[in-house]
Amino acid sequence: MSLSLIGIIFVQSFFINNSLENEEKNFTRSVKHALTFVSKDIEERELINYIIKIQPYVAQGKEPDSTVIQQLYVTASDDLNDKTIFHRNTIIEERFKVPSLFFEIDLDSITFSNLTNEKVTEIYSNSSLDGNKSIKPEKTLVEYSSLPEVSKKMYEQTFRTLLKERNIPIHKRVNALQVEEFLRKEFQSEGINLNFEFSIYDDDLATKVQTENFEKSKDNYGVPIFLDNNDEGGYNLWVDFPDRKKYLLSSILWMIVLSIVFTSIIIIAYSSAIYQLIKQRQISQIKTDFINNMTHEFKTPIATINLALDSIKNPKIINDQEKVKRYLGMIKEENKRMHAQVENVLRISKLEKNELNISKERLKLHDLVEDAITHVELIVEDRNGYVKTHLDATKSSVLANETHFTNVIVNILDNAIKYSDDVPKIDVYSENVGDNIILKIADQGNGMTKAVAKRVFEKFYREHTGNVHNVKGHGLGLAYVKRIIDDHQGYITVESEKGKGSTFIIKLPLIS
Repeated sequence: MSLSLIGIIFVQSFFINNSLENEEKNFTRSVKHALTFVSKDIEERELINYIIKIQPYVAQGKEPDSTVIQQLYVTASDDLNDKTIFHRNTIIEERFKVPSLFFEIDLDSITFSNLTNEKVTEIYSNSSLDGNKSIKPEKTLVEYSSLPEVSKKMYEQTFRTLLKERNIPIHKRVNALQVEEFLRKEFQSEGINLNFEFSIYDDDLATKVQTENFEKSKDNYGVPIFLDNNDEGGYNLWVDFPDRKKYLLSSILWMIVLSIVFTSIIIIAYSSAIYQLIKQRQISQIKTDFINNMTHEFKTPIATINLALDSIKNPKIINDQEKVKRYLGMIKEENKRMHAQVENVLRISKLEKNELNISKERLKLHDLVEDAITHVELIVEDRNGYVKTHLDATKSSVLANETHFTNVIVNILDNAIKYSDDVPKIDVYSENVGDNIILKIADQGNGMTKAVAKRVFEKFYREHTGNVHNVKGHGLGLAYVKRIIDDHQGYITVESEKGKGSTFIIKLPLIS
């Protein structure tokens, strides 16, 4: 599943990246196509301007300064029809001198030519030639025409040569407004409606023909302009599109959005599936641990009951009614505690659903502590340990539920005893801090690592060691403890170090 998801994301990214590259290639192709036409438009505009300037000097009817005639004669025989075809092509070149000041060229004058073409085709009959000695053709075809394309080409080549030799500044040949007009027209024809900046460079030097915000970079598009007759030139027109990336992204934005949406749905569904798998695995492990650990939770009350029964069976004790009543009371209390342990799961579940109604009353926290200690003192004495109290708080009145809060303290004391491999040594402290009372229960037992200490209040959490009867950590009881203390608007934390014991700190608000 992970490989498939990574593959889908990779394919989507690859496809989007390819689409973006294709858009960029199409954009580049359109821009270069437009720039090619702009380059031709600029040169064409300059040529037209010069031609307009010289028209008065080479207009039809003007007396040329000199005339050159070039003629081509072709004779062909048509033996099938007994004819002789004679063709004459005449080109008349009329040369006119034009003042060079119109072109800002340092010469007295420049000579331009005007070309006229005359084509004559005559068809003679061979029999007529032989019989009557006549040279009159049977048919004559005459065609007169000017040669504008040839003249234009001649003008273009002449201007290119002159302008290259005289090195006319670019800003005198074209202005920024003209260039912008050409660019805008060609870009629109290519479907590019973007703001642009441009500049004409003479090799690597910027010229005066440019926009204010143009900055040359590797993302610019360029085309040579004002090429000479050898298709060489030092001028280049560069164009920059500041919003090019946004434009390219916007062209495939819908594709990106849909890919992100559907990929996100797949990721969410995949994450949910993985989460459920992990959760189910945890629940399965919890069920196994719960069954094993519930027996472990019963060890404390069962041990207390066994000790009490053994004491009652002692001949010295059985006749002492006061001690018998005391031990029977312990048996009854521990029986209640076993029942409470069984119901802890239901209590926590109801607490999480806010279904457990805990009634609270004004109680002395010190009294609850003393009562809780009586539940474990036999076990502690049997292991030659101790529970010492250092109740220094001058105020201990709290709003609490007697049964539940006694269970809270007993649970913590139980854990201190169970997780002390040596003699259990437990100290209970209290002090007032502001409007709160702080209760600390410290042991010198096995302690916990920081990782375990962070999770001891989680429901059913145990640190697995492979021996369910010697689990390093805390289980069902501490989850119940935290929920009860939270319900009393209190806080509980634990400070522990592996091998040096643990200290549980409970903070409760006082009532006056």
